[in-house]
Amino acid sequence: QVQLVQSGGGLVQAGDSLNITCTASGFIDNGYNPGNLGWFRQSPGKERDFVAAIRWKDGLTRYADSVKGRFTISRDNADNTVYLQMRSLKPEDTAIYYCAAEVTWARPSQNENEYDVWGQGTQVTVSS
Repeated sequence: QVQLVQSGGGLVQAGDSLNITCTASGFIDNGYNPGNLGWFRQSPGKERDFVAAIRWKDGLTRYADSVKGRFTISRDNADNTVYLQMRSLKPEDTAIYYCAAEVTWARPSQNENEYDVWGQGTQVTVSS
């Protein structure tokens, strides 16, 4: 099966930077051709929200307004890996971060229901 395995995360202070990684496996064996890879986050008691996404073929990116200018999404197609570089972190960024993949070849979707495969989640905690 296709799997997304995340790494990184942890506890940092406000203003710090942190990078998290999502590595996919099984794309070739399962005939999975990703259209977009995205990042979502969820805080306790709240819905899961879109953070950023990148189109696999050409690197077209899309960001939530709350992270524009602070977060950068990138990918390495050869390694089937997507990265999220987080800068100037705020306590409001505290959440479990999930990576996800969708097949659709279009503008990266902000809707979690469009994504087919999900990572296990990575905790990011930002202290004041």
